[in-house]
Amino acid sequence: MNNKIELLAPGGDIDSIKAAIAAGADAIYCGLNQFNARNRATNIEFEDLNGILRLAHKNNCQIFLTLNIIFIESEIPTLLNLLNKLVNTSIDGVIVQDLGLLYLLQKHFNTLKVHGSTQLTTHNAGQIDFLSDLNICRVNLSRELSLNEIKKLASIGHKKNISTEVFVHGSNCIAFSGVCYISSVHGGKSGNRGRCSQPCRDKYITTAAGKDYPLNLKDNSAFYDLEALFDAGVDSLKIEGRIKQFDYVYTVVNCWKKHIQSFAKQSQGQSNNSDLYKVFNRDFTNSYLKSDINKEMFIDNPMDNSIKQFAKINEDSADKKLLQEKTAYYADKDRINFEVKTIIKQLSTVKAPIIISISGQLDSKLEITVTTLDTSFKVLSETNLFRKSHLPSKNEEGQIAKKNSTKGLDYDLFYERFKAINNTEYFITDLEFENLESDLFIPFKELTLIKNRIIYILNGSKELIAPVVLPPLQKPDLAKNKPTLSVLISSDKDLYLLNDSSADIFYKIPSSFKDDFSKLSDIFLNNKNMTPWFPSILIGEEYITAVKFLQQVQPKFIVTDNTGIAYQAFKLGINWIAGPNLNIVNSYSLLCLKEKFNCYGSFISNELNQNQLKNIKSPENFKLYYSILHPILLMKSRQCFHHQVIGCDKTSVSDECIQNCNKSSTITSLKGDSLFVKKQKGSYSAIYNSHNFLNTKIIDDLPDKFSSFFIDLRDIKTETKIGLDKIDVIKLFESFIDGNTASESDIQNIIQPSTNAQYIKGI
Repeated sequence: MNNKIELLAPGGDIDSIKAAIAAGADAIYCGLNQFNARNRATNIEFEDLNGILRLAHKNNCQIFLTLNIIFIESEIPTLLNLLNKLVNTSIDGVIVQDLGLLYLLQKHFNTLKVHGSTQLTTHNAGQIDFLSDLNICRVNLSRELSLNEIKKLASIGHKKNISTEVFVHGSNCIAFSGVCYISSVHGGKSGNRGRCSQPCRDKYITTAAGKDYPLNLKDNSAFYDLEALFDAGVDSLKIEGRIKQFDYVYTVVNCWKKHIQSFAKQSQGQSNNSDLYKVFNRDFTNSYLKSDINKEMFIDNPMDNSIKQFAKINEDSADKKLLQEKTAYYADKDRINFEVKTIIKQLSTVKAPIIISISGQLDSKLEITVTTLDTSFKVLSETNLFRKSHLPSKNEEGQIAKKNSTKGLDYDLFYERFKAINNTEYFITDLEFENLESDLFIPFKELTLIKNRIIYILNGSKELIAPVVLPPLQKPDLAKNKPTLSVLISSDKDLYLLNDSSADIFYKIPSSFKDDFSKLSDIFLNNKNMTPWFPSILIGEEYITAVKFLQQVQPKFIVTDNTGIAYQAFKLGINWIAGPNLNIVNSYSLLCLKEKFNCYGSFISNELNQNQLKNIKSPENFKLYYSILHPILLMKSRQCFHHQVIGCDKTSVSDECIQNCNKSSTITSLKGDSLFVKKQKGSYSAIYNSHNFLNTKIIDDLPDKFSSFFIDLRDIKTETKIGLDKIDVIKLFESFIDGNTASESDIQNIIQPSTNAQYIKGI
């Protein structure tokens, strides 16, 4: 093994960070107590960060900080304050989802290395191009990809100096990350805000296929795929588990570390993964990597499966044997817990102590000696020390000194001036004055220069970076023209709307349409005023086909939920609109789209409430779109939901399934809520909410905010019924948008039942 492959471990709290370091992790990803996608984890305080960095770096371990959520407008000042502190730490990288944060990092904080979060759902070459233009140096690839797909993307990334990271162990989400809204819709806890309540692990009313947990996948483990991952060019192997305890982290990291070391020395990993079964797991699968997406990936129990697995390994599931295994399991668990506690007790995240000795005499330089555990150095003032009587009467610095330092240079003065040193990986344990003559003075600016010099040396000769102050955003001109109406369709039978309506017609492109490429191309070539809408997931050949379509049809406009297609449109000079699945929630994301990729306009996320929406500022000559009617997508998956719901003769998902399957079913929660499972031809399995989103309040609440309001009239079956033909629905919404307030009650009457709970609650 010639190239080193990184082992990246989770760190939910200080103990788990210590456990990961002790077990030999090469890097750890952890979050602060805000702004990260595992808010259910304990996380760490910023005050702990420098001590953690010191411990990690002392053990040749890097620390990556997770800032992997979407940021609402009101949070930008707090975020900016955090970034201004982070740039003066030795953090090794930040993990990011929000396009606005990516914009700010590139424009104002380019000393920080930036990694693309799994929430960015990176799965095609165009997305890597898109992220490369935003200075991302590493990307976490979607966990649904096969080894062959990973290999191709890793090669593309390396050509752009972007490393790749792949999840190799831990929980499997059934939904594509970043486009899962079930927790947001059903519990007001957005997965894009780190608050996912994991409804995919919930129990549902037993399905026709006899399953109680129809959305629950086995855990991911690529233990026996190490050589294949190395051959694929993967740079980092990522272990999931920031809500797991320290004993779990130590056990899994230790097992993987030994595995990697064995492979490095002998070109062959270890053959025994039994340690991975000793901590929480739902059994394991590597089927995504093997490109065998099958029904065996599911497990009808979300709880810890360890004891049952050990009983199965020993080929005896009798109650007596199971009881013995249970007793042995808990005894072993207690032993592991005790041993790991003993190990991590030896590790300290306390910052390194320093002693500052201060000496000097009248008319000589002030001399500061800084002593750490490892070294000692001196810093001298530029001017000589003087008596109070020599303070310049008209000098501002001198006047401050007269007012605040009647006793001359003393402990309080030095501590006040030097306390910023405690914000580094060091802390002052003692200030010594024995060799400083009494009643001496020096300009305050000298003390500031000395403090900055000390921090510079302690920080490895890295200059302090001054705080960034963001210029105020220009207030957008209020829309001078009345907003338009845009409509989404996905069927040939609805093409008549192009002629019978003045609304802008968008047409949803399926993920996979290579068999219908010519037919679909002809539709758009014959209807130049119709706008293609590209889906969020376009993997492998799907992406290649979509790019070919874009090049051949050359539409005037597109809507896209996929940044890879956005990048191609940008390069081809095609006007593009950012779709709602790009999760745009702040002004800086809009600036990113406009300035970096010449975006024409953007949908604003329907997860936001009125107050969160109203503060967003649009760039000049930029269109804002808002959906007031649509079936609510809860999740999308590369797996097949029907395996667990109504059953299927096929054991695995094939290309034919994606192309041709068209089935619907439902699952019902224990609260009685129905979820509508839909598999359409050419698309991935999706689950929709029982009630469609309808929010007519937005037009009165935020007049002149949006350039266009949007309604989705695709034929997606839910409990919501629409009591008019599509052309009449369009006319009714056009009338309402034009100011006919009576149309609002008509809309509410003909579209029932519906919900706007997300708009009421926000994120």
